[in-house]
Amino acid sequence: MRRAGTSLARRSKDLCQASRRSLTQNLGPDANVQITTLPNKIRVATQSTPGHFSSVGLYVDAGSRYETPSTSGASHFLDRMAFKTTSTRSNDEMATAVQALGGHILCTSSRESIMYQSSHFHQATPQALSLIADTVLNPVFLPEEIEAQRDAARYEVREVYSKPEQILPEILHEVAYGGTGLGNPLLCPEERIDLINGHILQTCKKEWYRPERMVIAGAGMPHQELVELTDKFFSSLKSPVLGTAAPLARSVPPPLASSVSPPSVVKSISRAASYLFPTNPPTASDSPALINSVRPSYTGGHRFIYDTNSEFNHLYIAFEGAGIHDDDIYALATMQVLLGGGGSFSAGGPGKGMYSRLYTHILNHYPQIDHCASFHHIYADSSLFGLFASFVPHAKDRRGGNTPAQILPHLVHQLSLLLYTPIPAGELSRAKNQLKSMLMMSLESRAVEVEDLGRQILVHGRKVAIEEMTDKIDALTPADIRKTAERVFGPQSGSGSKPTVVCMGHEDTGAWEEVFAKYSVAS
Repeated sequence: MRRAGTSLARRSKDLCQASRRSLTQNLGPDANVQITTLPNKIRVATQSTPGHFSSVGLYVDAGSRYETPSTSGASHFLDRMAFKTTSTRSNDEMATAVQALGGHILCTSSRESIMYQSSHFHQATPQALSLIADTVLNPVFLPEEIEAQRDAARYEVREVYSKPEQILPEILHEVAYGGTGLGNPLLCPEERIDLINGHILQTCKKEWYRPERMVIAGAGMPHQELVELTDKFFSSLKSPVLGTAAPLARSVPPPLASSVSPPSVVKSISRAASYLFPTNPPTASDSPALINSVRPSYTGGHRFIYDTNSEFNHLYIAFEGAGIHDDDIYALATMQVLLGGGGSFSAGGPGKGMYSRLYTHILNHYPQIDHCASFHHIYADSSLFGLFASFVPHAKDRRGGNTPAQILPHLVHQLSLLLYTPIPAGELSRAKNQLKSMLMMSLESRAVEVEDLGRQILVHGRKVAIEEMTDKIDALTPADIRKTAERVFGPQSGSGSKPTVVCMGHEDTGAWEEVFAKYSVAS
């Protein structure tokens, strides 16, 4: 009787708690996915997959895209200040608790998201979520801890600026979007490092870290367990009074899609299959000024960075592509794989791009080109699609070097071929198969799987089955590829087809507009 009474009491308590929370629960298209919305609008999603480790993460609709001139650099410092002193743990206590997890816990920020994620043994899930909740809800932002991060931030900025392959995509975004919104820098600008303080970080946290802009995702634990833990640690989080904070952002896509080899397609797509599906635009009741502050404004343009110390010349060309919610994103992703490319010493070999166009048409014929590849940076309502090349500079006492003016026509010509020549069915089929295989193989990682789940729920409220994505890729025809190419960089596609050109090295590109006109690419 005592045992039965205890069971009955526990069941009654559980029913009361469920009634109090008034949870909204539904299953996604995948029967292994469960989604629950707590009363404060934070969403909890789990995916049932076997494994020896569990992963749990908090995904926030925030990032450098939403920064203003007065808050520039806040995302970078929120990232660096994660798992420091809180109102309940000292810095030493936090460090000890993190080490005791026996797994891996991190925070990363990007243009449209801030992510806190842990991979650990199954029994450590409560501790992992407790640490994430503590650093998100109770940070103190001690002046001495912020001060300690300033030198680290300076070092990080110097490191990035010393590597053209890392800084040039940043400059490309700045030029493409006019230095605002998606053109805001990922890292804190050096002149802002000494200006970041606790007040700025608390202000951004208050505006961005709202429960309806958050998703808790997990794999390797029962759904109800994660719901109970989320309710325990996050039920105190409430949205501010309506009209006192920034409007709900439209979506959260990828962290850095900055890799430029074909696998970057997978990084851009597979890390959140949700990126391929629509999100809700702001309503008419939202403040127009606030809506415009996050809406991308592609401008295009040209910039030359003179650097005679650079080993190579570097040339980037880009166009505004479709946002992640647009069906043309599938065609653009396939187009990136079709163009492919890579490094002169790594692009060859089965599965490494040896049959892609940039390898067979450029890398295989011009040994002075060290690297040539397509790239696609995907965001909620915009993207940057293009090509880049790194090559030996021209010099009087050196054979085989080139100027940017000599390389630019080769890149533009590859885009023109997509506009004006038939795409062989076999070539397209190979690109589609390669895209699908990279997409599915990347999801074999539990950490990527959980991040993918969290971002999908954050963006559109459901888990998109991998079959749904591969079916859309399979359905693409050569006509679809050409139609998308015409939309993105065709001469009749409108103002959106204005190119973005960034060149770094010994010489500039010269009359670059004439090159695009010669090949009838861009407006």
